[in-house]
Amino acid sequence: MRAGTIRSALMAGVVALCGTAARADISPEAASVQASWDQINFGTGGDAKQEAMLGLVKECEMLTSAHGDDPELLTWCGIANSSYAGMASALSAMKYAKAARADLEKAIALNPTVLSGSAQTSLGTLYARVPGWPIGFGDDDKAEKLLLQGLEANPDGMPSNFFYADFLLEKDQYAEARKHLDKALSAPPRPDRPLADQGRKAEIQALMAKLDQTTGGK
Repeated sequence: MRAGTIRSALMAGVVALCGTAARADISPEAASVQASWDQINFGTGGDAKQEAMLGLVKECEMLTSAHGDDPELLTWCGIANSSYAGMASALSAMKYAKAARADLEKAIALNPTVLSGSAQTSLGTLYARVPGWPIGFGDDDKAEKLLLQGLEANPDGMPSNFFYADFLLEKDQYAEARKHLDKALSAPPRPDRPLADQGRKAEIQALMAKLDQTTGGK
């Protein structure tokens, strides 16, 4: 697989996976990364978005060095690295995807229920979208296992249902994908994250439109 194809695969899914984390009682450091990510991902465009996300990744390097036992922070820094993997050059995209995997795996090891399964959902989508061996570490079996764990932890959540629906759509499991998209759209809003909810709903509606186009609305 050529470098450009690697980057395209990462861009298609790694950016999409980001921001799955549900708000909870989290550390000030994790809350800061989450707030910055929301603003960058949903409120910033163009070259400024890529530059700002790289800045957040660099901030995460310092924060996780000082607070490496904070699973909420590790989850959000994994999300930040995932986002930047989708924006980085083809040659460096895998570096950030691997950093995201390391952060998310450590978060889960420290607290298997961190942020209501958000680390599992994020890691599962990463496994689904990164190319497989010998280019990357993508693995559909691991992806589905982790996505189901995230869904079990947060069965009514917008992100957990959306990302599992996306996985199912890629596997041509259209009826199940529609069921989870409907559930994602009916998820309760998060009062502390209106910008993220607005952006995520737009992504859900876009995926629903893709599903309708594929199935003729059936």
